[in-house]
Amino acid sequence: MAPWALLSPGVLVRTGHTVLTWGITLVLFLHDTELRQWEEQGELLLPLTFLFLVLGSLLLYLAVSLMDPGYVNTQPQPQEPKEEQTAMVPQGIALRRCRYCLVLQPLRARHCRDCRRCVRRYDHHCPWMENCVGERNHPLFVAYLALQLVVLLWGLYLAWSGLQFFQPWGLWLRTRGLLFATFLLLSFFSLVAGLLLASHLYLVASNTTSWEFISSHRIAYLRQRPSNPFNRGLTRNLAHFFCGWPSGSWETLWAEEEVEEGSSQAV
Repeated sequence: MAPWALLSPGVLVRTGHTVLTWGITLVLFLHDTELRQWEEQGELLLPLTFLFLVLGSLLLYLAVSLMDPGYVNTQPQPQEPKEEQTAMVPQGIALRRCRYCLVLQPLRARHCRDCRRCVRRYDHHCPWMENCVGERNHPLFVAYLALQLVVLLWGLYLAWSGLQFFQPWGLWLRTRGLLFATFLLLSFFSLVAGLLLASHLYLVASNTTSWEFISSHRIAYLRQRPSNPFNRGLTRNLAHFFCGWPSGSWETLWAEEEVEEGSSQAV
């Protein structure tokens, strides 16, 4: 195998994220920020806490980007006949066969052309991670966004603490130019991470995915219902998302909602 064949987009993106993370951290330590002042004064608790949070955010990033997001099994399961696979599918919703993988897609699954696989409870394909966000890694993705936002906002404060504006412009640009560029970069990343976290918390609270929110008019199991059939209220939505409770397939939840609506209409 040629050496350049190992440089896949995923490897390049994750390497770039890692280098950028530690590069920004190094800039904050080398300039005259509060982080460096704490270190020089022997107050190591806050610098070590900051490093621990940076390392934690990086590990979460790698975990989300490398783990299986919830790929639909493409191998036949002889112990599960087709009748059992379709038993829990609500009436009026037929299992859709993916034209790329040729697998029967469960509810809320979608084929990702970048990953070339069908993903359960597909949310989106994240180019910054070069991986899909789906049923298995979506909770970790939200946790990563929250921790990353904390690190970014703290880094933004530290960078601002080192921008001393009383120097002449030319001297300031030479001594603080890199730190100012870091401040601008952290400002942009903080805005992006904050918007992403807010949007995903809203979607989680209503048990909706990004794909369903954007393309509800194109999705068969959503077009047939006036409201989101998977919404069980804030508490149950959060419990199911983060803890997997109550357990059960999406087909089962869809069918239960259909029965509840039928009962309410009958009354």
